[in-house]
Amino acid sequence: MARTMHRRQALGTLLAGVGYWSFGASAPAASRSPNEKLVIAAIGVGGRGAGNVSGVASETIAYLCDVDDRHAAGTFNRFPKAKKYYDFRRMFDKEHKHIDAVVVSTPDHTHAPATAAALQLGKHVYCEKPLTHTVYEARRIAQLAQQAGVATQMGTQIHAGENYRRVVEIVQAGVIGSVNEVHVWVAKAWGGGDRPKDTPPVPKTLKWDLWLGPAPWRPYHPAYVPFHWRRWWAFGNGTLGDMACHYMDLPFWALGLRHPTRVRAQGSPLHPETAPLGLKVEYEYPARGNQPAVKLIWYDGNRIPKQLYGHKMPPNGVLFVGDKGLLFADYGRYRLLPPERFQDFTPPPRTIPRSIGHHKEWIQACKTGTSTTCHFGYAGPLTEAVLLGVVAFRSGEELHWDAQAFRVTNSEKANALLHKPYRQGWKL
Repeated sequence: MARTMHRRQALGTLLAGVGYWSFGASAPAASRSPNEKLVIAAIGVGGRGAGNVSGVASETIAYLCDVDDRHAAGTFNRFPKAKKYYDFRRMFDKEHKHIDAVVVSTPDHTHAPATAAALQLGKHVYCEKPLTHTVYEARRIAQLAQQAGVATQMGTQIHAGENYRRVVEIVQAGVIGSVNEVHVWVAKAWGGGDRPKDTPPVPKTLKWDLWLGPAPWRPYHPAYVPFHWRRWWAFGNGTLGDMACHYMDLPFWALGLRHPTRVRAQGSPLHPETAPLGLKVEYEYPARGNQPAVKLIWYDGNRIPKQLYGHKMPPNGVLFVGDKGLLFADYGRYRLLPPERFQDFTPPPRTIPRSIGHHKEWIQACKTGTSTTCHFGYAGPLTEAVLLGVVAFRSGEELHWDAQAFRVTNSEKANALLHKPYRQGWKL
């Protein structure tokens, strides 16, 4: 009982200190000449991390940090002159004076500690999606980024694509009228499974304790590393956590969404260890200026819709529902529905500049002080909303969300899930 009360009091202190921030796209201060190369430290350099390092390889890749020699071998071999570390805390202690910018591509549960450490040292940061593992971490990272005044970018790479820009322009031009409903779905299913009971030996190439980072200690098992951690609550947040920052990004951008006021979720019975194989989450957003209130419905895994409004739907996508028609989109295409209503459709003028590239945006911002399109002032609220869906499912409650107070007003059970305790030696 004493431990439970201590945890609640600590969470209350965190929540009281968060406050409400209205994050804009304020430009960071320029750090060097556009012709100079940034000195970059990359944390997590296998898998998706290898792709992110490739995205910034035009700069000086001076430091590589990873806990898995085998998984990171390709990147280590590609940059043999880079200094290697296993623990980003030690890397920052020894090298922070030499580092200009940091790329974070670890599993979700270590995004926030690594990103916070870099921001508190005044470093520019690129962090893979989702920005964080908990709702509180998302709010706190956005605060730290604003305080640091550095260039930031979340790794929602499709945001730089031309198709997303065209869809945003069409929606904002009023082609389908006022939008009061959006459906977003992904067929992927990161979930299911029970905690392993066997305890195989830790591979010699893996620093298991460092991989766990702030998460509670548990024995190593290949069910977690290197890919399947996404299905486990301790490390990821299922398909919603993995994919929603990509697909919900489109309505967030097109409709100017930020903080939902109510969130409810449905799925298979809650498992204490793993995410469900299918989830449906309903978010309610208030009216914004001359735009009406919006209901956004997320589906994943075995709960994705086969048809919507009489139209057959592919495995992944977004459907905007307007009072003049429908707009379907995915990463690379869009369709106005019903087709006969839009036979004479002429695309509106382009209002959003073409991207120079998602990683290049960030590099340019680091050097010149320009803004990025997925800076943490935007990515923080997007990640908050995504992860509130996880809180709604895990608490079993409909959430009444007060973003200004950073509080679920109707459920202490849900409030307790907004953050998590860190293991000793790890901090935000």
